[in-house]
Amino acid sequence: MALTKLTKNLIDGTFGTEWDSTIQTSNFTAVAGKGYFVNTTSGQITVTLPAGAVGNEVIIQDYAGTFATNKVIFASNGSEKIQGSTDDYRCITNNATVNLVYQDATKGWTADNIITNALPPLVVDFLIVAGGGGGGASQINYTCGGGGGAGGLRTSWAGGSGGGGSSETALSLNAATNYTVTVGAGGAGADASSYTGVNGSNSVFATTTSVGGGYGGSANGTTPSVASQAAGQLGGSGGGGQYYNYGGSTPNVAGAGTANQGYAGGQSYTGNNACDGCGGGGGASAVGGTGTGSAGGDGGAGLSVAITGSATTYAGGGGGGLYIQNCSSPLPGAGGTGGGGGGGTSGSQDGSAGTANTGGGGGGGSANSGDGPDGGAGGSGVVIIRYPLDYTLTNPGGGLTSSTATDGAYEVATFTAGTGNIQFN
Repeated sequence: MALTKLTKNLIDGTFGTEWDSTIQTSNFTAVAGKGYFVNTTSGQITVTLPAGAVGNEVIIQDYAGTFATNKVIFASNGSEKIQGSTDDYRCITNNATVNLVYQDATKGWTADNIITNALPPLVVDFLIVAGGGGGGASQINYTCGGGGGAGGLRTSWAGGSGGGGSSETALSLNAATNYTVTVGAGGAGADASSYTGVNGSNSVFATTTSVGGGYGGSANGTTPSVASQAAGQLGGSGGGGQYYNYGGSTPNVAGAGTANQGYAGGQSYTGNNACDGCGGGGGASAVGGTGTGSAGGDGGAGLSVAITGSATTYAGGGGGGLYIQNCSSPLPGAGGTGGGGGGGTSGSQDGSAGTANTGGGGGGGSANSGDGPDGGAGGSGVVIIRYPLDYTLTNPGGGLTSSTATDGAYEVATFTAGTGNIQFN
C-alpha cells in the first residue's frame, strides 16, 4: 500500500517546505527546501537560486500581488540552468505561486508561471514634431500677415508622417548608449516695426530630425530694405503668403513644406479689394488655405497620431490675417486643427499663438486703419518615444522636461522642453 506524503513525512522526519516568515523586499539568495514571500511593491527583485540536487524545491509567493508591475527575476547559481537554459527567468503574474523543482543538470530548475528574462530587441517608435513658425505682421493700412507653417512631423507610428509621407521605420538602438533629444521651440511672430519673422526650431531624436515650421510672410510694400521678409518661408510646413494691395517686392509668395514632414503655405488674395485675406500656414496633413477677397486662409490641418495609446492631433498651420478696415464681417483665417493659432480679428488684430507642444504655426496679423499688428508665435514642438518595458530610460546630463506612462507592454516617454542625452538600460 502506497504511503501518503504525510505518512512518509512522519516516518522520515521531513515536513515539506519550511517557510521564511521574513517578507523579502530586496535581492536575496534562496535556500533549497524553503519558501519565501516576496514583495515587489517598491521595485523588481532578483532571487538567486541555490546549487541544486535532484528533487530540491524552492517556492516563491507574490506577497502583495505586484509581480505584473515589478517582476521577480530568477538567476541561476553559477552555470546551472533554469528550464534547460542559461538565461535568467522572470514571473510577471500577480499573486502567482512559483514552485521551482531541480530536475538534473540538463534541465536545472523548472517551474510554471515563469518566462525567459532575455531582453527583447531595443526597437523604439517615435513621433518628432518641430516648433511651429511665427505668424507674419501687418503694415499700417491695407495689409495682412500670412500664417506660420507648422513644425515638421515625422513618425514611425501607423498612419503616416506629415506631408503625405509613409510611416518611417522604427529605430533599432543599443542599450547604455547616449541618444540626443531636442524639443524645438516655436518661432517668434513677426514684429510690425521690423517685419522679421522667425522659423520654428528643429526637433531631434537620435538620428532623426524634424524641420521647424516656416514663418508667415509680412506685408512691407513700402519698406524695400526688408523685402526678403515679405515672403512666406520654407519649413517643415511652409508659411502663408502676405498681402499688400499697393504691390511690394514679393507679394503673395507662400513657403514650401519639406518632403514627408509637412505641406506648403497658402497664397494670399491677389486682387485689390476692400477686404483682403492672407494665406494660411501649411499643416502636417494639408496645404494652408488661400486668402480671398473676404477672408484669411485657414491654417492647414494637422495629423492625428496615436503613439501614446490615444489619438492626438499635432502640427496645424496658423491662420492667415485679414485687411479688415472695410469688412462688414471680418473673417481672419482659423488655426489648423493640431494647435495652429488663428489670424488676428477685428477685436484683437495680433495673430494668436500656436499651442505649446503641438508644433502649431502662429496666426498672421490683421490690419485696420492706423494699426500695425504683430504675428502670433509658433507653438513649441514635442518628442514622444515608445519602447519595451524591459528597459529603463535615464537622462544622464539632465536638460530635458519629460513624463512617462505605461501602455500595455511598452513605456511611452513624452519630452516637452529642452535638449539632452538619454540612455536605455
